[in-house]
Amino acid sequence: MTKIPVHPASSVVHHQALPPSPDIDRTLDKSVFQAHGLRKHYQTGDLNVVALSGVNIEFFSGELVVLLGPSGSGKSTLLNILGGLDVPTEGELIYKGWPLTNADERTLTLFRRNCVGFVFQFYNLIPSLTARENVALITSIARDPMTPEEALEMVDLGDRMDHFPSQLSGGEQQRVAIARAIAKRPEVLLCDEPTGALDVTTGITVLEAVERINRELGTLTVIITHNASMAQMADRVLNLSDGQIVKERRNEKRLPVRELEW
Repeated sequence: MTKIPVHPASSVVHHQALPPSPDIDRTLDKSVFQAHGLRKHYQTGDLNVVALSGVNIEFFSGELVVLLGPSGSGKSTLLNILGGLDVPTEGELIYKGWPLTNADERTLTLFRRNCVGFVFQFYNLIPSLTARENVALITSIARDPMTPEEALEMVDLGDRMDHFPSQLSGGEQQRVAIARAIAKRPEVLLCDEPTGALDVTTGITVLEAVERINRELGTLTVIITHNASMAQMADRVLNLSDGQIVKERRNEKRLPVRELEW
């Protein structure tokens, strides 16, 4: 069984100690993911759908990466494989030196719980719980979490933490979802169209929260979007088409979110 690196202070699982990860290096030269020849095929009846077709890419600690491409280009499939929500049909994925490709479900569960925060287009908050209580669902099972209050303060919701989702705007609900994702102090934050359901003004506020987390926590942050305007906020931009990375570029300077042209 593949072992996932976790913090030395993490608890023993099934009486088997998992190896500690090294201290996080907040620079852009420390590899977090290495992907070699990733392919993903789906069988739909008699049709074989190719979602990824031989992706080779590396992601580094502290960087913010934007994945651009139309629907069906493979963005979500790549994100799901990075996050341990899916596995490739072929190829190899390595997380900080640990192979994930053939990991069993228990290992992937530990990986998702300890190492990855997810932000989706829809907020998936529990309506009967306050913002604080929604975040506490994660902090109660994380190995070295922030307090819910700390996480909500990071997304500027310190004065709204005892409100229910129905009492929050769409942008505020998405920021609660971001607080929930980062409260476990993940080394990876994966965002799937985080502003897709929001207007431009609200989307800017949400992206500023993501930008702040990447900058202050040094979290590898990967955002998938159809919106090319977001490319300038990234360290690196990957364009996908037909399951392949067809273009890669690095920005000499990241623009603050409010300076982007929408």
